[in-house]
Amino acid sequence: MIHGLGDSVPGQTAAMAPPSIDFHFNVDHRVTHACRVVRKAHAAGMTVLVFASDEQRRAQIDLALWTFSALDFLPHVTLPSPLAERTPIWLARTPPPASRQLLLLLDDEIQPRFAEWFARFTKIVEVVCTDAEDRARARLRFKAYRDAGFVPVAHEIGGA
Repeated sequence: MIHGLGDSVPGQTAAMAPPSIDFHFNVDHRVTHACRVVRKAHAAGMTVLVFASDEQRRAQIDLALWTFSALDFLPHVTLPSPLAERTPIWLARTPPPASRQLLLLLDDEIQPRFAEWFARFTKIVEVVCTDAEDRARARLRFKAYRDAGFVPVAHEIGGA
């Protein structure tokens, strides 16, 4: 089950309410889980930004979105792209100028000025592996978001 994606209201803009932030903890495989989140969001008609500053991680998710499911087409582009305006799923390494409904964070570090950046989204999902170092970095992000006034929610995905 992908937690937190069924709560969005189609057409709702980020200006209406602060974004919800869901941490998906204890994930066996970050990229596979990220594809599941993207698939569910796309099926719900949401626009998505998958953010990873790491080039290798972005390349992994790019390939995985093409090969993840033989039954699902997940149209996506890596920014910048001339097709971005017509494509519901974006992959980026820097915050783009336009908003999306879902921000899927696959980064290890807290992004500078995250509070003003997050305000452009309805929902934010962080994917956290079972690795102890990944979990420790995620706890720091969770605390930073909470300290900035957001209300992050932790979901134990695997092993529970």
